[in-house]
Amino acid sequence: MNPQPFVEQLGKLFPYAEEIPEQFRIEPLHQRSFLVNGQMKPWNGTTHNVYSPIHIRTADGELVPQLIGSYPLAGEVEAMEALEAACAAYNNGRGLWPTMSVEERIQCVEHFTRLMIARKTEVVKLLMWEIGKSYADSVKEFDRTVEYIYNTIDALKDLDRSNSRFVIEQGIVGQIRRAPLGVVLCMGPFNYPLNETFTTLLPAIIMGNAVLFKPPKFGTLLHFPLLEAFKEAFPLGVVNTIYGRGNAVVPALMQSGKINVLTLIGSSRVADSLKKQHPKVNRLKAILGLDAKNAGIILENADMESAVKECILGSLSFNGQRCTAIKVIFVHRKIADRFLERFSEEVGKLKMGMPWIERVVLTPLPEPHKPAYLQECIEDAIAHGARVINPNGGTHFKSLFYPAVVYPVNSAMKLYREEQFGPVIPVIPFDDVEEPIRYLEESDHGQQVSIFGTDTDQIAHLIDPLVNQVCRVNINSQCQRGPDTFPFTGRKDSAEGTLSVSDALRSFSIRSLVATKLTEENKHIINAIVNEHKSKFLATRFIL
Repeated sequence: MNPQPFVEQLGKLFPYAEEIPEQFRIEPLHQRSFLVNGQMKPWNGTTHNVYSPIHIRTADGELVPQLIGSYPLAGEVEAMEALEAACAAYNNGRGLWPTMSVEERIQCVEHFTRLMIARKTEVVKLLMWEIGKSYADSVKEFDRTVEYIYNTIDALKDLDRSNSRFVIEQGIVGQIRRAPLGVVLCMGPFNYPLNETFTTLLPAIIMGNAVLFKPPKFGTLLHFPLLEAFKEAFPLGVVNTIYGRGNAVVPALMQSGKINVLTLIGSSRVADSLKKQHPKVNRLKAILGLDAKNAGIILENADMESAVKECILGSLSFNGQRCTAIKVIFVHRKIADRFLERFSEEVGKLKMGMPWIERVVLTPLPEPHKPAYLQECIEDAIAHGARVINPNGGTHFKSLFYPAVVYPVNSAMKLYREEQFGPVIPVIPFDDVEEPIRYLEESDHGQQVSIFGTDTDQIAHLIDPLVNQVCRVNINSQCQRGPDTFPFTGRKDSAEGTLSVSDALRSFSIRSLVATKLTEENKHIINAIVNEHKSKFLATRFIL
């Protein structure tokens, strides 16, 4: 099939308005308020229009982006107001929220979760329209986020139970618990704007911190239905939202020196810039999920069908727009032709279309400039000796981009090092397994790797050096974050700090203790405080 007719086919995947099923149609949401200091503050200033990556076909056949709403384009003044609200709520650790008992904070989070579940339909629909995520995956993201919150609550209960006892060592009695860190600036990503944002936001809140929350550029509106839930569930100033251009509102926050924790899931370049703006770097804790160029290594003895299946999932789930995606594939030269043939066949079976289409895999890309960048990467690879293996690979129209399998990729190409974050799959042949090992050793990234093979000696030979280059080695399976109880982090420029259900609780808190010499007078003091429930920190209450 020649390129032009396929381009036309892509164009025809965009619908007429009347072709959109009733349950998936959307009314524009024009947000004119935001949450600061426990109040929904009205906004009458400049706003930013939000256009969906889903284009709508007009009666005369033109395609126009669907306007799905707008949100406040606030500035530094509003950002600093939110910061002062958070600082007041934390009050140097003396505020209502940081001094509240763990059980009381859990009750607030449980109340929030019930309110959140009631807004599921709105959030899922906005998630689908804002970033082009399939309806099935949007539902999955919402449900997984709720599950994550409940798992976090259970993990905190377990942590608190283990800390509800006293420790006696060398004549000193003490109780060790976890205390909050202060004011947290939370910035989430566009690809999982609900789930990955909440995997930092909720642990930060539940551990007693006050939070400034800036929604991602793509995936902003979907948080609006939840602002009333935050307002109702938490004390004044515990959760505050920031809207506006990042470069206009965030620098002043960092330069104030009042941010105690920066949590960002995004690029290492942005993280480096923000950290350098803080005047007291030693006081700033950073919890970061950053760039990744995860590799798949397909050994000569790999089970071909399993490797192809997992690499399809790993490289093209949500169009490859995942930090955990397999973004480069090393395949042994002896099986490269067979792998490329089977991989291309399976790419050709993937359904492309609008997010509400049943079993759709390839959907519109939310970043307007992404197709041009991906095309640039392909052209650069071709100029350096590669070719697009699969039929129609790299064909694009508006926000739809058909996956391109590019081979053979070498070190002269952009695709060799740059994180493409989209449906372009670079494939590199190798003769000696030391080649992919050296690639990972020299890489700036160190999140995950996937090894595909059946020879236990060879797999073991790879595991031992690679666990010191990346933080997760997957055997015969795609790179992924879950299950959420597993640690999620990375080496080098890929992460700072560790996230997961239990690790996140520790990341957003610090061990503090109360201790005294074990004298009769001190025993009396401790017993009186505990038995009469005078302190919320020094206590032996057991949360069921």
